[in-house]
Order: sequence, then C-alpha cells, then structure tokens
Amino acid sequence: MNKYEEFLAGERHGDVTIFLHADANAELEDLAAAGIETDDGAFIVIDGEQGRSVFQTATGRDPVGLASEARENESHVEADLTGGECPSDEDESSDHFSKYIFAFSEAQNEAVDGIYAEGDVMHAYVVCNCGTTYADKWLLDERDA
Repeated sequence: MNKYEEFLAGERHGDVTIFLHADANAELEDLAAAGIETDDGAFIVIDGEQGRSVFQTATGRDPVGLASEARENESHVEADLTGGECPSDEDESSDHFSKYIFAFSEAQNEAVDGIYAEGDVMHAYVVCNCGTTYADKWLLDERDA
C-alpha cells in the first residue's frame, strides 16, 4: 500500500494530502512529479505541518483560510479526493474540475459529539477551476474510495 492508499484508509492521521489537477497545475509539474500520479493529476501525502506550508507555497492559498472559506459551501467530494460537485455548477457542465484539494483525517474521538464520536473523519477542502471553494467531511468507513 502506498502513502495515498494508507491516507485514504485512515492510517495517516498526522498527514495531509494535496491533490493537484493536471489541467490546472502545469506550473506545479515538479511538485506533482514528486507525488503519486493518477489519471487526473497527482497527490502529495506529507506531514501535516509541512503539508500546510507546501500547500500555501504551491497554490498561494493559506489552507486554514481555505478551510474557513470552503466551509461556507458544503458539497460532495469524492472519497478518492480527485474531485467533487462544485456548487456553482448548476447545469452540471463538464467545465468544472477540482484544481486543488487539501485534505486530512481525524481519528475517532468519543469525547466529542456528532460525527467525530462515530468514527474516523475525512475533511476535504476544494478549489474549483472556476474559483469556487467548497468542503465536505465524512466518516471514512461510510465512503469507498
């Protein structure tokens, strides 16, 4: 199992993953080459603190600011973290794609109410190529990657 697969399985709670879509990130080719390639782009799985810094340097976006902004628009993100449903794509055109995705998981925490007491939780924050940001969170064992 590679780092990306371990991350999706909830085995790397201290890490973050950054997805860089190939069509939107030609300028980040060197960074993407260091990651795990998919059909649509590449994933970087990296220690959380370093990952936040890498994300900000690579994209020009503060991940904490992105998370705060993206939570204003909740929408579905694919469990494999390669895309989602942009809330600005009302006619479901194929022009929308996830330019960047920043994600992390949290271990189950029974001391907290809600979803966190039920199991491990994945958080994903997306920047669509149209500029819209959105977020999703889900129980890891309820969505197949």
